Amino acid sequence: MIQKIADTHVHIWDFHRAEYAWLKDNTSILNRTYSIEEIETERIDAGITKGILVQAANNFEDTDWMLHVAVNTNWIAGIVGWLPLTDPEATLKALQRKYGKEKYFKGVRHLIHDEPDAEWLLQPEVINSLQILADHNIPYDVVGVLPEHIETALEVANKVPELKMVFDHLNQPPIAAKEQFGRWGELMKEAAQHKNFYAKISGLGVTAQKGESWTADDIKPYVGFALEQFGADRCFLGGDWPVALLAGSYNHAWKNYKEVILELVDKSAAEKIFYSNAANFYSF
Repeated sequence: MIQKIADTHVHIWDFHRAEYAWLKDNTSILNRTYSIEEIETERIDAGITKGILVQAANNFEDTDWMLHVAVNTNWIAGIVGWLPLTDPEATLKALQRKYGKEKYFKGVRHLIHDEPDAEWLLQPEVINSLQILADHNIPYDVVGVLPEHIETALEVANKVPELKMVFDHLNQPPIAAKEQFGRWGELMKEAAQHKNFYAKISGLGVTAQKGESWTADDIKPYVGFALEQFGADRCFLGGDWPVALLAGSYNHAWKNYKEVILELVDKSAAEKIFYSNAANFYSF
């Protein structure tokens, strides 16, 4: 029995608090406000003991709302917020004047998968800001959906080698195509050679593109590959609520993740993947 489980990928959004550009024309169940209270019953059922809120908009309002919720929600251990990475001076000021002093500010993310340029992170100004994050020991979440996003992250690792980065949702492995493991696999294998790259096993139900009928078996080869490449010390888990609701319930996702991890590794490694790796990466 796993005693402690950290969900490192929980979203909330409130249309009265911030603007979420990607939801403007969204016709799915996601196009409404989602509050942390909605997840409570299923969180307890799933045995989740700690959580990390992750940004859903490239603005300070979203980050500030997450901080407010974190302070007032006992199981939330921190947030992955947003900073204006295209402006290193503003990034540094935001850290010095506010976010660097916030105990719940644990990481940074930008919605790079919504940027037209897959190499958005390689802009000189952004690289300078990422160096600032590294200098402050703040990790960066890479939300990539294309092989080019992994290639870009590899370039970032060469330019800012001390920056800790994690691939959200394993950077979309080719689960739906049942490909094992193609260009994605080649690039993730290369990324795993860098000691500061981590893998977040999350969002895979949506990636499987089977609606609610996805199973542990659908994702097992890809989770196994990630564990083989990154090792049991550099992988952790995320439920990706409420986006994951597009592929079934929160409990359905966690049931599958638990089943896969417990089949693939021993109890000692499982405890790292379920909790301590996340605690080390996000410092909680």
